[in-house]
Amino acid sequence: MQQIDMNSPEFQAELEKTWRFVEKVNDRFGFVQNPDEEINEGVAMGLARNRLIYGKRYCPCFMVVGETPEERQKADNRICPCKPALEKEIPEDGVCHCGIFCTPEYAEKKRLEERAEEAAHQHSRGLSQDEAQLLLEKEQLDGDEIEALLEARELGMVRFTLVDVREPMEYQMGHIKGTDELWPTTRFYDWFEKIQSRKEERFILYCHTGSRSYQVQHVMKAQGFRHVGNFTHGIIAYPGEIVRG
Repeated sequence: MQQIDMNSPEFQAELEKTWRFVEKVNDRFGFVQNPDEEINEGVAMGLARNRLIYGKRYCPCFMVVGETPEERQKADNRICPCKPALEKEIPEDGVCHCGIFCTPEYAEKKRLEERAEEAAHQHSRGLSQDEAQLLLEKEQLDGDEIEALLEARELGMVRFTLVDVREPMEYQMGHIKGTDELWPTTRFYDWFEKIQSRKEERFILYCHTGSRSYQVQHVMKAQGFRHVGNFTHGIIAYPGEIVRG
């Protein structure tokens, strides 16, 4: 395969053309750039690289199939902006699979989420109500975010149930202050039947390292529970107060 020197005048010229191409796509379809500049830069460089190698801006998120132009055409490789992105991904998700093309609504939501995450990790200020609500929508949360959400809950900004899915002995040894319920995974079928009427409630699950709670999260979501978050790394990564007994 042809080697591309990213510092060469040829590549830099093609990269500049690619950015103009991206602007035209945005203008035509009413898209905007992803707030994450690293995503945009990486995708643009991939498009420029493929244009130099293959003569077309093939999507850099997929392998280009075919040794010759004829073989590549028959293989139906994705050419940016690709049909699946325009017809399905962006209308349904607000963003294409590569992430460079977004709806204005998706981009604004991402900006708000980034501000909420920054506030949660800085500990220099509390979350605003909008930031707390956005943070609560995340499916995977870290320790700083759990702690910030518990603080926001105490202030009446959000409502959710924090659930420990470990065993009673583990709970007694130490649990997160603010834990509301204990649902041991070894008794899964017992408690799972009892919560069937609570599918619209918001839950955040945790265990020791995040493995058991992750599994329970996926079972619950598959069974129609709409709002289930998971503490990704578990109680061992929690920076806040732990209660014994």
